[in-house]
Amino acid sequence: MNQLQLIECPRDAMQGIHEFIDTDKKVEYINALLNCGFHTLDCGSFVSPKAIPQMADTAEVLDRLDEGSGTKLSVIVANKRGALDAANHSRVDILGFPFSVSDVFQQRNTNATREEALDRVKEVQELCVKHNKQLLMYLSMAFGNPYDEKWHPEIVAEWMQKMAALDIQLFMPSDTVGSSNTESITAVYSLLNKEFPNLEIGAHLHTTPNSWKEKLDAAWDNGCRRFDSALKGLGGCPMAKDDLTGNMPTERVLQFLEEKNVVSGIDEESWARAMMLSSRTFPV
Repeated sequence: MNQLQLIECPRDAMQGIHEFIDTDKKVEYINALLNCGFHTLDCGSFVSPKAIPQMADTAEVLDRLDEGSGTKLSVIVANKRGALDAANHSRVDILGFPFSVSDVFQQRNTNATREEALDRVKEVQELCVKHNKQLLMYLSMAFGNPYDEKWHPEIVAEWMQKMAALDIQLFMPSDTVGSSNTESITAVYSLLNKEFPNLEIGAHLHTTPNSWKEKLDAAWDNGCRRFDSALKGLGGCPMAKDDLTGNMPTERVLQFLEEKNVVSGIDEESWARAMMLSSRTFPV
């Protein structure tokens, strides 16, 4: 995949915040992001409100978002029930499914083994085809494993092959806990882009303040052009572990592209307004 695609992730930034963010604030903030020119906004999830209380109002937020921006809207689902709700919502373009190449994390995140989760993936893909939606597979723990399980890029490729056989085209190898480094990023993308040249393969990286550039360099140099990020690096997976490493900051991605003389397509005035609104939206 050669076309640059920037994905902003307000859902990922919000989901781990314990204090409920008012629905009006979510709508205002996501509408501001819709004006920026991102390829996609990862803006909510149709999962159990007991598991992720912050996302309980996703359907209402979607109903109130402005139309006509051209930006696609993506939501997370973890089973057939949530996928059906998402697939029936007219504003949803992409259903993201969190699949882990770590069996331990798959159990923690969706209370299922990897094989059981793959059965759910099949059901979700069938719904996506029926409702003209696209399924996005997040392959978590793709760059390392903190649970003392075996990890190798070939494991990521093995599971991707099983999903590609279901005619799934869009994948985001995901850092999840910030365990990636330049070596693992290079190993994963050099292998996946060689084995699956016709698939769209992006990067969902987490980072510390000092490692963002080397991680982006490693992904970029190995052919990645689709990047998840979150304004100010907010967020992280609340199901992973207590000590979270934040998302890749969007402002760092934009800085990275500017230094490479690559046009991001992001409107500067709209982005500045979203940055301002973030201070009112997030209680941090």
